[in-house]
Amino acid sequence: MILSLTVLEGLAAGTIDLAFRRWSKQNVHPGDVMRLEAGVIEVVSVEIADPATITDADARRSGAESANAVRGTLRGPADAPVYRIGLRHLGPDPRRALSADAELSEKDFEGIRRRLSKMDKRRPWTHETLRLIHDNPGRRAQELADLLGREKDPLKVDIRKLKNLGLTLSLEVGYRISPRGAAYLRLTEDPGRTR
Repeated sequence: MILSLTVLEGLAAGTIDLAFRRWSKQNVHPGDVMRLEAGVIEVVSVEIADPATITDADARRSGAESANAVRGTLRGPADAPVYRIGLRHLGPDPRRALSADAELSEKDFEGIRRRLSKMDKRRPWTHETLRLIHDNPGRRAQELADLLGREKDPLKVDIRKLKNLGLTLSLEVGYRISPRGAAYLRLTEDPGRTR
């Protein structure tokens, strides 16, 4: 579920707690948790709503000015149901603090190296992907996929795995290496380091 920066900021500030979407198939369920740049967001409730019953008060709770504004943003097939989604901000994304930690102990380094080695078992990709993101901040997933000769969607899943380790950051457009990721790359590429 994609949420705009304005909505994410409103969720963090406590001024927004609803979203409305028109989907052919329900994409989120109560209890789902999304870890996003603005923090950790929980889906509290999901129910089908008649767009005609959306009130101006509901609209303001979703970050819109009016019910008509909400109805005007609903995309998808006209006969698809509209979902009223209750949301709650649970706090900051712990990956943010982790990604900012560039002081890697030997234990930290070895822990990251082991996790990446497991990811590389079937096909080595982690180092090349980290290096490419480091050298190309702000590049879109499709551009990175083209440079790597990969499909975009599987690459995005892989980049999310790196992000979960605190090694990359998502930008409004594209990605960049995190301070932790840059420190890890420096250590792995240090010619004087015994591996």
